[in-house]
Amino acid sequence: MRRHAEMSEEFQVIIGLEVHCQLNTKSKLFCGCSADFRADAPNTHVCPVCLGLPGALPVLNKKAVEYALKVAKALNCTIPEEGEFCRKNYFYPDLVKAYQITMGDDPLAIGGYIEIEDDAGNPKVVNLTRIHVEEDPGRLVHMGNKERGYYTLVDYNRSGIPLIEMVTEPEMSSPKEARRLLNKLRATLEYLDVFDPEKEGSLRVDANISIKGHERVEIKNITSYKGVEKALTFEITRQKNLIRRGGRIVRETRHSQEGKGTTTSARSKETANDYRYFPEPDLPVIRVADWVKDIELPELPDARRDRFMSQYGIAVNHARTLTGDLKLAEFYEAIAEVGAALAASWTADILMGELNYRDMHVSEVAGHADQFAELITLVRDKKITDKAGVEVLRVWLDALHNEAKSEAPAAIVERLGLARESGESFRGIVEAILEKNPQAIEDHKAGKKGALNFIVGQVMKETKGKSDPREIHAMISEILGE
Repeated sequence: MRRHAEMSEEFQVIIGLEVHCQLNTKSKLFCGCSADFRADAPNTHVCPVCLGLPGALPVLNKKAVEYALKVAKALNCTIPEEGEFCRKNYFYPDLVKAYQITMGDDPLAIGGYIEIEDDAGNPKVVNLTRIHVEEDPGRLVHMGNKERGYYTLVDYNRSGIPLIEMVTEPEMSSPKEARRLLNKLRATLEYLDVFDPEKEGSLRVDANISIKGHERVEIKNITSYKGVEKALTFEITRQKNLIRRGGRIVRETRHSQEGKGTTTSARSKETANDYRYFPEPDLPVIRVADWVKDIELPELPDARRDRFMSQYGIAVNHARTLTGDLKLAEFYEAIAEVGAALAASWTADILMGELNYRDMHVSEVAGHADQFAELITLVRDKKITDKAGVEVLRVWLDALHNEAKSEAPAAIVERLGLARESGESFRGIVEAILEKNPQAIEDHKAGKKGALNFIVGQVMKETKGKSDPREIHAMISEILGE
């Protein structure tokens, strides 16, 4: 036990995140070019400003700053009276000016925190360092293959899209904690209506990770929450193995290979001095004290979770799941009237499980909440069993997933013959199965757990889910004279 504690201390993991969120404004940060570029041809949403042409001057997008202030207020940040833009100098093909307009020592917001749970399920606060506004660079598109040779194209449609960067303190100690923080942050941003989670690249993550007492490594541009967890898990294993072999962790930047779940070395890690920050001469200092007063926040995930528990009387685990996604929370409230607890269980546990299996999002069924409510009503009114309800749900979802016309649950029940029948109609089946399984009866009488459930399962299989397991339990007990 002592050796285990020593090893845990030796390999204490330290994780901090830098999360970049594209703000869902209509135009770019410093020009009037449309920010809605994803469906259009490369380099068609550009102008002299976002192309960095000589003499072109930036004009700040006020809506982007308001969105950023909204996020800062929701994350409990301190908002200074003044913020200043500066130039971050580095060369990369997608950075057309050879510098990025960002914020340096005077960011838009400092401090703040996000509440999550640690791996033991206990409340944990992860503090923020800062939130600042900056412009997105362009995008590199790598072309070709090994036979024809690789080459790279540059698309500047993304150049100048408004970003906020949210930097956490290095206070997370596992990849799962990092993923929980990202899920909580994504939900908060979605509730605030400042970004569109459906847009590719709208949330990107740089993760800083180290083993206590060793150098820090940065993993750049991870584009999925699952990818963050995988990259951090790989990196922890790599660093621990290197330390065990007597090697040295090099301070460096690594790229995430999300398809493989690995990281690869990219370059040595730059320091702030390498970027030669200096104030942006073409933009004045921004003063936002008066803006903050007018910003009103909507109901946020934690507040809605508490309301769901008090208003609907549902369990905390269901309330947490249902409020972790804005569209899921809205979907639940649309059907809660059919039975709050039953609707919560079917939505958070059964529906979400089936959606995840099909790689679907709740937004794909949001327009059919009335049909899902109909399904729950059939279960509630005991017109179908739970097992039959799950079968109906699967048929219904498969039709939606394949873009077929959705069929009403009641029609599916009738077509497949899944209507519930009374227990007495199955007495003959129960007696026949008991006769075929004398050993299960002996095991049950001997107190072995699971023996009775085995018999019930056989009955359910024979009746194709039309019987209620509780009625079958009672009938078996009656027949056995219990």
